[in-house]
Amino acid sequence: MTKDEKKHLNKLSAIGCVLCHLQGTPGTPAEIHHPRKGTGMGQRASHYDAIPLCPEHHRGNTGIHGMGVKAFARHYGIDEAGLLHITRRLVAHNDHLSVGWRTSTQVD
Repeated sequence: MTKDEKKHLNKLSAIGCVLCHLQGTPGTPAEIHHPRKGTGMGQRASHYDAIPLCPEHHRGNTGIHGMGVKAFARHYGIDEAGLLHITRRLVAHNDHLSVGWRTSTQVD
């Protein structure tokens, strides 16, 4: 894993579970889910295509691995591509917020 990939995965972890975010509880601690669509059998997607999901939404009975990809999408009304799209928007939003922030040197 490269330094840039590690930095990206840390950003995903900081966002928290994207599905919890959609359900109104942002900031839930997340694990990293690597979608397998478009990859060979047993291969992971790129770290840049990873999605942050809490343990329940990742590995739990109501999670993507617990229910299966198709049942998960039916149950929550969003598939991996949709979650990835929202994840990328959240990363871009957080990156935008951090640009230009600095400690003020003014004294009141």
